[in-house]
Amino acid sequence: MEKQFDKKRALKELQSHYQKAEALLKDDSKMEPFLEKLDKKVKWIPFMRQELKMIPILVSMVRSYWKKDYARVPGRSILAIVGALIYFLSPLDVIPDWIPILGQVDDALVVATCWKLVSKDVQNYRRWQKERKSSARGDRE
Repeated sequence: MEKQFDKKRALKELQSHYQKAEALLKDDSKMEPFLEKLDKKVKWIPFMRQELKMIPILVSMVRSYWKKDYARVPGRSILAIVGALIYFLSPLDVIPDWIPILGQVDDALVVATCWKLVSKDVQNYRRWQKERKSSARGDRE
């Protein structure tokens, strides 16, 4: 196996997916199938490390951005998120997913690294979601 997979390596892996992330964000025909695959993979994982539990909110954020419902996320953040999700979805990454437990460790480290980079943007997104839900309830009352 290669050198130890650490935070520095996780950041390098994350950044190496930015170009793919940019291309994916521009291709509407591939974006929804990508998001659907992510939803399925998250449900498939028998246990989820704490870091991987962040994925559904990241998927939601990307979906809202892609559908142009939420555009307040900086471009660098959306690239980091999509890059991390591409890495997570790939079965053949630094530690292949078919290796029990270890196969998710590198995924978790890449997602956690991404989370550190975009946590403020995710907090803003969550606030936006709450405001949107509140105003939708207010409209019905």
